[in-house]
Amino acid sequence: MDKVYEISILISYLLLLISIVMSLLRLLIGPTLADRVVALDLLAFLTIGVLAVYTLDSGHESLLDVAITLALVAFLGTIAFAKFISRQDTSSNEDRES
Repeated sequence: MDKVYEISILISYLLLLISIVMSLLRLLIGPTLADRVVALDLLAFLTIGVLAVYTLDSGHESLLDVAITLALVAFLGTIAFAKFISRQDTSSNEDRES
């Protein structure tokens, strides 16, 4: 049973690493600001996933507090970016109507 646990941790690390690389590519290549914001948000939550898997792997439960704090900050950042994009769209629509 211990071997299955180690293999599942290793597979989790590998899948998270692949996801991080793909998200970084979207962050760099993303044609629009919205694509980049979503990629940055995804990177934050993938980091939370890495922290969670590392917590399971190492047994340091204090890292879960860091993961929860990062989740809250990432969520607030996403809300701020969404509000910024919303205001930017509103001002560009007003310019078109003039």
